[in-house]
Amino acid sequence: MTDTQPAKSACCCSKVKAAAQMPSKETDCTEGMVPIKGREFTMGSDVFYREERPARRAMAADFWIDPHPVTNAQFSAFVDATGYLTLSERQPDPALYPDADPALLLPGSLVFTQPHSRVGLRDYRDWWAYVPGANWRHPQGPESDLAGLADHPVVHVSFADASAYAAWAGKLLPNEVEWEYAARGGLDGAAYCWGDEFAPEGRQMANTWQGEFPWQNTALDGYERTSPVKAYPANGYGLYDVAGNVWEWTSTRYGNAPGVEETKSCCVPSSGLSNPNVRNVVKGGSHLCAPSYCLRYRPAARQGQTLDTSTSHIGFRCIVRA
Repeated sequence: MTDTQPAKSACCCSKVKAAAQMPSKETDCTEGMVPIKGREFTMGSDVFYREERPARRAMAADFWIDPHPVTNAQFSAFVDATGYLTLSERQPDPALYPDADPALLLPGSLVFTQPHSRVGLRDYRDWWAYVPGANWRHPQGPESDLAGLADHPVVHVSFADASAYAAWAGKLLPNEVEWEYAARGGLDGAAYCWGDEFAPEGRQMANTWQGEFPWQNTALDGYERTSPVKAYPANGYGLYDVAGNVWEWTSTRYGNAPGVEETKSCCVPSSGLSNPNVRNVVKGGSHLCAPSYCLRYRPAARQGQTLDTSTSHIGFRCIVRA
């Protein structure tokens, strides 16, 4: 077994039986997952950012989806069963970073570091730092740990890390159509996964940024960083955290519709450099999304992310296709 090819646990599914309709009985893989009956829906938006355009009709098939992002407790079970090492725990390959000082090539990940005063919004390096020793076990750096975070989403996971967990669990990462359809919760065309009003009757519906990003966080929603996966109301399909908390990986390659200019990624910097032109879509926004900077805690919102990136605000959830 290598650290990139985890062994299967005996209790996990090795095969999902195909069916023309949603099976009436759960398999081991789908236990605890939410069944989604596919149909046509309006994907994207013409109202917000350019990369979401155009709004168009798309078709989702039947599938099951995790009710919330994979948690630290769930990811820990995977690591305990397989001995898997995430990308941020491995020694970087000097060949991939020819201009870097080899002495500085240490295992680590990108961590949000809140400035002490107002800064401009053009350079994300004012609030992101590559921290040696930061990884899923140590989300804020080597001195931090997972105490009290068992039910928070796992972070500092690259696309390969998320894919490895999914394979071990007998599942897959969703594509963008599946993710967005599930996130909308049956509200076709609505701005948010709970409707068109951001905070109905003043109620915070997701873990997002309140205050002036990136230096002032008033934490009106009760959390400065990640939150427990069921801290906010579920959407119409019973799914939690499809808005805010952490961005989520999908299996879809990032690209725009013909004639649509790309918008520069906002709060999702790329730490990976090995394949800068190969990116996958991440969805859902995170606790760092603010209306004044990154209004992407919406089903239509999307960003492109290099596959070897890991940060303190990117996680994932899994699906099983019918």
